[in-house]
Amino acid sequence: MKFSFSWNVYMNNETAILIFANSAEFDAVQKPFQSSELLFEALNTKTLKIVEQTGLPYFLSSEKNQIGATFGERFTNAIQWVYNKGFKNVITIGNDTPHLQSKHILKAVYQLQQNDIVLGPSKDGGFYLMGLKQSYFNIETFLKFPWQTSRLYRSISRLVISQDINLSYLELLSDIDQLSDINIVIDSFRNISNHIKQVLHRFISVEKNVICTSPSLITISIQDSHFNKGSPVTF
Repeated sequence: MKFSFSWNVYMNNETAILIFANSAEFDAVQKPFQSSELLFEALNTKTLKIVEQTGLPYFLSSEKNQIGATFGERFTNAIQWVYNKGFKNVITIGNDTPHLQSKHILKAVYQLQQNDIVLGPSKDGGFYLMGLKQSYFNIETFLKFPWQTSRLYRSISRLVISQDINLSYLELLSDIDQLSDINIVIDSFRNISNHIKQVLHRFISVEKNVICTSPSLITISIQDSHFNKGSPVTF
């Protein structure tokens, strides 16, 4: 796992960021898109940039160093690994939310001072960010969540209510799990970097050409598409 530290706004080592995201090469194979390596390479670069802007310590967990047979196991083990480094709070994000900015992460850090869990909900029923205090991290509970399904967000909300946990929310954002999500991101009124917007437009253009020449790919994409974790693609 990669570690970086910068003394900036927060002069302590209580909170760390976990970037739970695969490499562009791996995502290009796993996502139901054609020729998507350049897209996820741009998203990975953008994600790393906004994380570095926060000045907080961060760790990168990809398919190259994750441990576990399922998404839930790999995600849970990665979070525990960060806690084992001595951090009291972990903020997890993925690489597939183009509108994610450093201000969202810093707001999550602030909200964790008054709350136990912070969630940035995504429109697919998962989340693009999760901030969690170590005292509320339960491995057995984590492993039982319906990762990579649209039921994830509701499952977490029910747990919070049943256990009287203090939970706060960030704004709702869209992540990219399937081709139609890209159009939603592009058409959104939210700010997005010109570079990412250009990459998304270029990718849509390529995809349209592929679909026109191979109509059967439409059926394949629909069958293979799946919900992401909730952005780290699933708590």
